[in-house]
Formats: sequence, structure tokens, C-alpha cells
Amino acid sequence: MSRVGKMPVALPQGVDVSIKEDQISVKGAGGTLLLAQNPLVKVVSESGKLSFAPANDSREANAMSGTMRQLVNNMVIGVTKGFEKKLNLVGVGFRAQAQGAKLNLAVGFSHPVNKDMPAGISVATPAPTEIVIKGADRQRVGQVAAEIRAIRPPEPYKGKGIRYADEKITIKETKKK
Repeated sequence: MSRVGKMPVALPQGVDVSIKEDQISVKGAGGTLLLAQNPLVKVVSESGKLSFAPANDSREANAMSGTMRQLVNNMVIGVTKGFEKKLNLVGVGFRAQAQGAKLNLAVGFSHPVNKDMPAGISVATPAPTEIVIKGADRQRVGQVAAEIRAIRPPEPYKGKGIRYADEKITIKETKKK
């Protein structure tokens, strides 16, 4: 059995999990998240813990038990603490400004770039060159951060562009004559 799948998910105070035939719902202070139930995994709720077990002896069921466990664990963490990604803008004149559910970027194009945030995702700019994306759904926070980074990914010669806060860019040497 999957090592990750063997570990139960502890449910903190204030988190309510409902398991139905077709979906798992996690409700907490950060909102409500839904996950489609997989028929290869049996989910059991007992005394404040969720246990995941493969429904049969197949390799796929074993792998899915660990995957489902981690997805539900991320949902529990999301509705209690939430997730955040930080992006930095590197370049002369590059700046970002959050206006409600919109992000305005000036990243060296002839026009400003406006990005609308999906529901459940909030964006903040503590400094003109920093962007902080927060939300309860880990996958959506990462996807929005990747879409913002894709507007102007860091280039390899000067390192200008939008990068993750913990990302290391390897600077290439310019061509010699």
C-alpha cells in the first residue's frame, strides 16, 4: 500500500467533512472545497480522522489511495490556513498593482496587462514589484501564479521578467566574438 495513503488525515477543530458516493466536501473557515470521489479508494471517517484504503489490490487503486489522501489533506489545510504563492517582478519599470479582483501589470509591453482573478483567489501587492496570491484551493493558487508568470517569464540573459520568490534563474553568458 502507498506510504502516503497509509497515514490518516487529522481533522482540526472547525473543519467539517462530508463523504458522499460521488464527492468529498470539506468545509471550514476558509470556505468549502469539493473533490470527486474515486471508486478505487475507500474513505472512512472515524473519531476526527480520515482513512484512505485501496478498494482492490490493483496498482492503480494503491496509487490513487495516496493521491486522494494528499488531495483531501490539501483541502483541509486550505480551509484552515490557506495557501499563498509569491511572485517578484525583476526589470526596470516593471510594477504590479492590485485593484480588488484585478491585477494590473506594467512589464515592458507597449500596453498594460490586466488579469482578472477567479473566484476564491485574492491578490495583493505589498510592494510594486511583489505579488502575493492567496486562496484555499492549492491547485488554483498555483495555476493562477503560473498564468501570471507566463505573461513575462524570466529571460536567461538579464533575468528580467516575473519569477517565483524562491526561483533561481541561471544567467547565461552572452555570445563572444
